[in-house]
This record gives sequence, C-alpha cells and structure tokens, in this order.
Amino acid sequence: MHARALAALLCLTAACKGAEDARARTADTAADAIATASTDGSAAPAGQSSDPLLARADSGRIRGNPSAKVWLIIASDFQCPYCKMWHDSADMVIRREYVDNGKVRLAFVNFPIGSHKNALPAAEYAMCAAAQGKFWEMHDAIFAAQERWTPLADATPVFDELAKAAGLDANALATCVNTDKMVPLIRADYDKASRAGVRATPSFFIGDQVLEGVQMPAELRRALDAALTGGGAR
Repeated sequence: MHARALAALLCLTAACKGAEDARARTADTAADAIATASTDGSAAPAGQSSDPLLARADSGRIRGNPSAKVWLIIASDFQCPYCKMWHDSADMVIRREYVDNGKVRLAFVNFPIGSHKNALPAAEYAMCAAAQGKFWEMHDAIFAAQERWTPLADATPVFDELAKAAGLDANALATCVNTDKMVPLIRADYDKASRAGVRATPSFFIGDQVLEGVQMPAELRRALDAALTGGGAR
C-alpha cells in the first residue's frame, strides 16, 4: 500500500495536517507518513476549523503512545459480523501486546456498509462517545452487544443503555446524536478509506501493508513485528 493512500486514512479532521504534509513530501513508506500526523487537535480541518467537538472525537478514536513509529489502522463496521469476530478473537490481545505497552499506535476508521441499517447509528454513538473521551469503552460495548441491536428497527434504546453503562454524559450524548454531529466525520472516514483501497471490513493497515478480513493474532503479530523491525514490505 502506497504511503499516500495509507496516510489519507488519518487525514480526517484535526488529526491530519502532518499527514497531508507528509503526502506532499512523498514519504518513502506509509508508516513514515502516518507517524508525522498531528493528532493533538492543533491542526484545523477544512470547513470544520472552529469545531472542537469534532476535533476531540477525531483524536479520541486513536489509542497508544504518540511517539510510536508504527500505526495499526483498522477500517471497520460495527454491524459487520466479521468485525465482531475480529474484536472477540484478537482485538484485546493486540491492544495488550502492541498498543497499550507503547509499541504501536492504533486508529479506528469508520466504514459503515450501506446494507447494515444500524451501522451508521452505531458509529454515531461511538464517535459521540469519542468526543467525551470514551470511544474505546463504547466501541467495546457496541461490539459486545452486536447480536442484541443488529435486528432492531431502532437500536437507539440499546445504544443509550450502553452509553449509560460506559459513564457518558447523557445530555451531551443526546445533543451530539440528535443533531447528526458526527455524520460528516463518519462519511469522511468512509470516503477516505475507500480511496485508500478499503473494499471490505475489517481491513488493517500496518506500515505499508494492507490486510483484509479477520486476522488472527499470529498473523497480525507477524505484520506488526515486521513493521517494528523495518522488515515490512515496501
């Protein structure tokens, strides 16, 4: 995967001025381009420059040591059964072994598939939670409850229940969700991921590699270790 395409995944709102600059310099590897991305909310998104809520949501779905040189970027759909399979089988393992110990930085990119009627509402709740610093709590709760809310005509009561259990401010959450505040950010995720080559969920970008489908821990360890040692494909 070329550096320009992978860097585009993190060029969402406030997170991305550095990534845009890296693309302009035609960085040698995707990892190099991603590593230069500013994710502290200091860079302003075009058309959204005065909206701190979107900036907080954007940076809130990024996890790990800001100094990590390797990124693991996941394009995912909350209603996708294969994304849940990945979450249940490998997500926590990879976070523990690579992300939460400072080796790798993790970013979640929304890719709600149109045929999944509750995927977009789920993403809205997750991103509104991100604006409150609770993205990963809501992310995990949504996947854990996927079988409950997937068949519902209106999944809002379940999402509200999950948000309450995660400790979210109910009033702020309701305002965020009811005004579709995060929809432009989610749509931007989808469009940029599509342009970067995402065709299915889950998809994983590691260094300059892209992996499609459910990846077991052993497969991701090989890719991550190769990227950490500089031995990934170029």
